[in-house]
Amino acid sequence: MTVPQDTDRKSNEYKNADSKNNNRKSNAQVDHLDDERSSDAAHTTEHTEHLDDDDFSGNISEEDKASIKEIASDDNLSAPKSYASILVEQVIDAKETFNRSLGSLFTSAFTAGLEIGISLFVILSAFALLSEVIPREYAMVLASLLYPLGFIIVVIGQSLLFTEQTSLLSLPVLNKIEPLHKLLRLWGIVIVGNIVGGCLFAALMIGLGINMQLFTVTDIDAYAQHVLSFKWWVIFGSSVLAGWMMGVAAWLVTSARDTLSRIVLVTLITGSIGFLGLHHSIVGNIEVFSALMYGNTVSLLTYLWFLAVVLVGNTIGGVVFVAVLKNRTFLFDMAKVKEEAETRERKRIS
Repeated sequence: MTVPQDTDRKSNEYKNADSKNNNRKSNAQVDHLDDERSSDAAHTTEHTEHLDDDDFSGNISEEDKASIKEIASDDNLSAPKSYASILVEQVIDAKETFNRSLGSLFTSAFTAGLEIGISLFVILSAFALLSEVIPREYAMVLASLLYPLGFIIVVIGQSLLFTEQTSLLSLPVLNKIEPLHKLLRLWGIVIVGNIVGGCLFAALMIGLGINMQLFTVTDIDAYAQHVLSFKWWVIFGSSVLAGWMMGVAAWLVTSARDTLSRIVLVTLITGSIGFLGLHHSIVGNIEVFSALMYGNTVSLLTYLWFLAVVLVGNTIGGVVFVAVLKNRTFLFDMAKVKEEAETRERKRIS
């Protein structure tokens, strides 16, 4: 009877040893994953953890600088980013954009204009296919769900898209870090780059799609009229809402700590814009310009009128409803922090 007992005891010891080894391996794997996540998250917050005096306007007092650094600190990597951390990171990113060369800005904006055209190319192909089996109005709605594709490429690839950058680029001006004329020049470069890139994509790739028989001239005209068949004030209001949503998208993308979350956020926001048929100036530029080149329903005057209205609407939506309101909330938070700091100082002295 003693031999089986010894055998059982040794067997149990081996099992316990294997279990401990497996646990150590599992813990090591978990620690490794946690280290990777912490490293990724730390990378996203380095802007706000190491603010230098150069990141502030020259007319900001030392007291205000200390307050901004306090409310922008975001060392809890397991929690959502703080409101101030997001805003300060956007201001610093925007300031870096202001410091880029004109050639770099135009090239990045031109690239974004090309990349955003991928959305329309895929949408037109899906619309042509779906319209053969279901009514065209339903086919148009379903095809529009592919709207986010080009935006994901642009946002994750960090090209300069006017509507996505509108609110971000205005933040240094609102905080008196950069002058207004530099913002207007920067907007002009980004808009021209986006439009030129989009028009080139329409001239080459939309024509290619026609010759590949992925879609027809009738499909192109249908999508152009889909955005043009409204009164001017409706197009303007729709573009304000689209600009607002794109500004929200830029804000949410900054708040996310990983690429997958950013892709999901961009998909949800831009997918809603496409589903609702809201007017986006850069995608709309390609839609209407394609009809101008290959279709039969759009004139040059109509194209220019549409582009002007939607650009103004997108700008107002992004700047007023996102940048101004978010910035005002930040200033209120900073005033509260300063008040609390003064209260602590008075208590310490007394």
